[in-house]
Amino acid sequence: MKDINSPSVNDNRNYDYKDCPEENRREYDYFIKTIPNGAKVLDLGCGNGSLMKQLETVKQIKTHGIELSKSGVAVCKDKGLQVTEGRIDEALPFPNKSFDYAICNVTIQMVQYPEVLLREMKRVANHQIITFPNFGFYKNRIEMLFMGRMPRKALFGYSWYSTGHIHQLSTLDFRELVSDIGGLQILEETTMPHGNSMVAALQRQFPNLLNVLSIFRLTAQL
Repeated sequence: MKDINSPSVNDNRNYDYKDCPEENRREYDYFIKTIPNGAKVLDLGCGNGSLMKQLETVKQIKTHGIELSKSGVAVCKDKGLQVTEGRIDEALPFPNKSFDYAICNVTIQMVQYPEVLLREMKRVANHQIITFPNFGFYKNRIEMLFMGRMPRKALFGYSWYSTGHIHQLSTLDFRELVSDIGGLQILEETTMPHGNSMVAALQRQFPNLLNVLSIFRLTAQL
């Protein structure tokens, strides 16, 4: 029997970045490709600051991060990044339209009030980029249907009780949230490119079924 009190058991609720000061996720390429040189970017839930560091290094982008984890804030400051400790799903400490882009990478499913997060992103920035694990992915559906349990694919190998993912959502759910909030236009819905052109075409046709990671680029409407 697994000892759930053992420190070796996977648990991502504490967001401890002391042992993970660097990472390079596949979706970083999308942010680097999409955000123009010299833009002002707010990274919400910036973690260890790896994405901000790449944006500043590769594109000379001015970044500011907000991170709840004390270890994440410390790692970001060690890298010379500008970061504020705090929650991202409450009123943000910035005036309206302070940034060109507000980004939230694989974090919206971890906050208590995702609608507040998206509303604040609309307020403080002209453009918004949000990524999240798509709970509608077909493997999650199969596991839920035939195993009758929370899909491990959606939880990245964690157990339902040891993950910070508290608001699982699909691409359809996110589109509904955008509609409910209002004042936002979806400019692009995509995922990480697939090497197989046929699979990539199917992903474009059926994103809620075939995308593991969903990427949405929005703009605030006047």
